[in-house]
Amino acid sequence: MKVLLIENDQRTVRDISFCLMVRYPEVSVVSVAKGSEGIEMIEQEWPDLVIAASSLTDMDNVGLINKIREFSDVPLIILSETETDIDIARGLEAGADEYIAKSFSPIELLARVRALLRRTQGLGFKRERVISLGDELVIDFTTHDVSLSGESVKLTPIEYQLLSELVRNDGRVLTHGRILQKVWGSGYDGDSSFVKKYIYRLRSKLEPDPSKPQMLLTERGIGYKFIKRV
Repeated sequence: MKVLLIENDQRTVRDISFCLMVRYPEVSVVSVAKGSEGIEMIEQEWPDLVIAASSLTDMDNVGLINKIREFSDVPLIILSETETDIDIARGLEAGADEYIAKSFSPIELLARVRALLRRTQGLGFKRERVISLGDELVIDFTTHDVSLSGESVKLTPIEYQLLSELVRNDGRVLTHGRILQKVWGSGYDGDSSFVKKYIYRLRSKLEPDPSKPQMLLTERGIGYKFIKRV
């Protein structure tokens, strides 16, 4: 299990890391001090759990949550310091899964981590595999692993979410607006340049000849669709 801590207090980082390693000996804990660094780590590393301080130097609590939820549904716990009930409600509405007082006890922290991971495992399409005949594209929704003809393909979280959305709607055209809403969120409504850029990236990683795509097809003026290769 990989856990990302977004926290600038090194004592808190040490305390949480110790608690997690006692309960989960196999855990890998990575920490960063700024929200912007945390967002970048989530995009690159796909952690299984994120624990973030509510008082970061570069962005506020709700801003961090909103940024993360634009591209990831990673389980997210916020360490609360001075938040009121209204502040916590806003954070939960923005997409945080749990709030824990920063003066937590190890027992409470581990109980909430276990409960959150139990709730978020096995949801949606995570246990499905999709195989595209021909070059055998395999997507494991449990691990987010993608392989092509037996070779692992490294995708960023946005690339993975885009591919997943297209694959789940195999053969059906998804409009630019639908893709933007599902992958990036409502804040990107109408900006199809994001979709075009990431479709190009996916084609360069998955298509034998990206200039003549066979899986990720364009419906001119409408959107894109995924077609299984036979």
